[in-house]
Amino acid sequence: MSATRVERDSLGELPVPADALYGIQTERARRNFPISHLRPLASFVDAVVQIKKAAALTHKETGRLDPKFADAIVRAADEVLGGQHRDQFVVDPYQAGAGTSHNMNANEVLANRANELLGARRGAYAPVHPNDHVNMAQSTNDVIPTAIRLAALAELTPLLDAMGRLAAAFLAKGRAFDRILKSGRTHLQDATPIRLGQEFTAYGHTVERNRDRVAGAADALRDLGIGGTAVGTGLNAEPAYPPLVVKHLRAITGLELREGRDRVQLMQSMGDAAALSGCRGR
Repeated sequence: MSATRVERDSLGELPVPADALYGIQTERARRNFPISHLRPLASFVDAVVQIKKAAALTHKETGRLDPKFADAIVRAADEVLGGQHRDQFVVDPYQAGAGTSHNMNANEVLANRANELLGARRGAYAPVHPNDHVNMAQSTNDVIPTAIRLAALAELTPLLDAMGRLAAAFLAKGRAFDRILKSGRTHLQDATPIRLGQEFTAYGHTVERNRDRVAGAADALRDLGIGGTAVGTGLNAEPAYPPLVVKHLRAITGLELREGRDRVQLMQSMGDAAALSGCRGR
């Protein structure tokens, strides 16, 4: 049997693999939700860790978080974003609640690694604590909706590039096939003549229009509700936090991002994500 360490929370004690960077709340979730046996998407892991990094930088800037702790959290986040410790994100994507288990998975991994960087041991959660420091001024309820937006936007550029290449290929075939005459088909029967090039050109223009539709729908995801904390009111977050964390997220992700006007709305509604999901070829 693999070596374990015993961790404690408000529900009691639980053994956690001794070499795990995650902790007891992640282990509880891992045991409670053996549903799909899938791991979270890499872009989603990145998005949550980017939020944690931006939060630590913000709290260092405002003086709320000890600079040593902030720097250690940032270093731990950079390791994950650089490709390390990816096997430590173990909570099934199908989990209860609003993503609390994944949020705590990230908090525990970054806290444990930050503590190691500061000379402490895994599982001690001192001097850096998952809730008190890594999750400072955050809630699952603003972190996860923000991460959904960031992850989708991170996938947007390669998707639009691929659609652009596909459209260009169809349009090129439209030009190449423009002299080929064929029978147009309607209701599974031959109808009136059409050039094969016209058909392929139409395919290209269809992809172009849907590319524009996807890009337009994705723009709404640039409005972030981070800083709303539990219900959107910003309880326990200083007024400077929302604009600063969005500023840092812009720098970390390279994305065009905006501070949301109504954090309550942006946190409780998945309408923007659903609108993007509904954009598909027609």
